[in-house]
Amino acid sequence: MDQNQNQNNQPELSLSEQQQIRREKLAAMCEAGNDPFVKTKYDVDAYSTTIKADYESYEEKTVSLGGRIISRRIMGKASFVGLRDGEGDIQLYVRRDDVGEEVYADFKKWDIGDCIGVKGFVFKTKTGEISVHAQHIELLAKSLLPLPEKFHGLKDQDLRYRQRYVDLIVNPEVRDTFIKRSQILREIRNYLDNKGFLEVDTPILVPLEIGASARPFKTHHNTLDMDMYLRIETELYLKRLIVGGMNKVYEVGRIFRNEGMDTKHNPEFTSIELYQAYTDYYGMMDLVEELYTMLAEKICGSTKITYQGKEIDMGKWERLTMVEAVKKYAGVDYYDWKSDEEARACAKEKHVEVPANATKGTVLVEFFDAYVEENLIQPTFIYDYPVENSPLAKRKPEDPAFTERFEYFINCTEYGNAFSELNDPIDQRERFEKQVAAKKAEDPNCNSEVDYDYINALEYGMVPTGGLGFGIDRLVMLLTDSPSIRDVLLFPTMKPID
Repeated sequence: MDQNQNQNNQPELSLSEQQQIRREKLAAMCEAGNDPFVKTKYDVDAYSTTIKADYESYEEKTVSLGGRIISRRIMGKASFVGLRDGEGDIQLYVRRDDVGEEVYADFKKWDIGDCIGVKGFVFKTKTGEISVHAQHIELLAKSLLPLPEKFHGLKDQDLRYRQRYVDLIVNPEVRDTFIKRSQILREIRNYLDNKGFLEVDTPILVPLEIGASARPFKTHHNTLDMDMYLRIETELYLKRLIVGGMNKVYEVGRIFRNEGMDTKHNPEFTSIELYQAYTDYYGMMDLVEELYTMLAEKICGSTKITYQGKEIDMGKWERLTMVEAVKKYAGVDYYDWKSDEEARACAKEKHVEVPANATKGTVLVEFFDAYVEENLIQPTFIYDYPVENSPLAKRKPEDPAFTERFEYFINCTEYGNAFSELNDPIDQRERFEKQVAAKKAEDPNCNSEVDYDYINALEYGMVPTGGLGFGIDRLVMLLTDSPSIRDVLLFPTMKPID
């Protein structure tokens, strides 16, 4: 419903009728030589929020604003208009004697949603509302579609994601979420830059499908006549840079995975991966704890945040090995299993499904998934993962069945993954080849290959290195109290409308 028509007590019009009326208004403007789309620029020197925050400095000062009409009250020779600009909302007072009779007559024909420019002085109304008294007003763009009256309350939630441009216009809190997203990225970059890290870019189009479990998107390069893939990670290229002597590197990169979609997953998402020479996974733990504590304080004003009704203290982190976590929450001790058979028998007794040929390490991971993750509400590092599911992590020297790897969990959700990076090229080759063989045994038609160029790089020697990767989107969800990944992506992937 067009708010402008409703307030004048006119019958409710269909969308097509409203569109036709607005197009007729546009045609009349153009015929009169007032095409609103001819204007190429408009000088703006102030914004609503800035004016309201520093009224004493702006009082009686002439300002120039640009924005969109979101409400208005026509009262004969004077009107009040709600203007929404790039920062927020402010009231305009428009009087015929100030802007001119002809301009005022045109102004009364404008619609909710129209984009306007206004010049005037700042004052307070009798009720104390900070406003701008218009002395000049003009139409900058005609809105040919009416804004929905109660867009936030639409039953079809998908429409908000499909038409994010409308969502941003009518729901200021949505804009606030994306402003915070930008702030989060800026703070992360500042933190890493101040730690001596160098931001780099690595290829998005890659020549082979690696053996990792994530399924890639496939495309074709016409000039080279070869299939290529959209990257599923930035890891292997970044570690090549460590080999090359760039000791601290990171990349904020778009990642693409041809997989399912839900409230925590989108086919394309943003990750940060970073690698630091001469440190290990404990160094990465310290970095994560310091970074996340800082982000909570900067973005939310406190280390104690609320996410979907749960209070989470980002300033307190627990550290448990996977063995300790399974023992704590499942009452099962990995070291009591003397063989793989005993481990599988224990899983059967506890009704945990495992593959028929599962090893002790595989069973441990299944126990973790079944019993532990659902309990990890407060920030928790889970470290020392079995070698079976950690093909890129270095083995623990004192216990080669485990690797120097951790993941960290908040609100029962995994937020990041880190390793003491494997730098033995012989061990790495064996693990890659085993990984690819297992994938091809599962799907003989898959195109997985070993990245032998990466092995070649390792053969030149890579110093001990700590590596970390985490998703930006889940972090933004956490710090903005957003329930779905679609709420923190400006344009999430959507199924086409039939």
